[in-house]
Amino acid sequence: MKGWLALTLGLLAVVVGALWTVQGLGYVSGSLMTDQRIWAVVGPVLVVAGLATLWWGLRSRRHRA
Repeated sequence: MKGWLALTLGLLAVVVGALWTVQGLGYVSGSLMTDQRIWAVVGPVLVVAGLATLWWGLRSRRHRA
């Protein structure tokens, strides 16, 4: 069960981080985050953390099988 949680949280982090990145760069409008450079920095950091979590979740699933 732990592997599924890591995969779910990792995928969510990648999607949210990508959204924050494009909002921070001004490609998505209608938010307080639009054109705010902090989100253009925080977004990719979250994407990298999400990818690491996905990698860890996939690794833990392979070792169980």
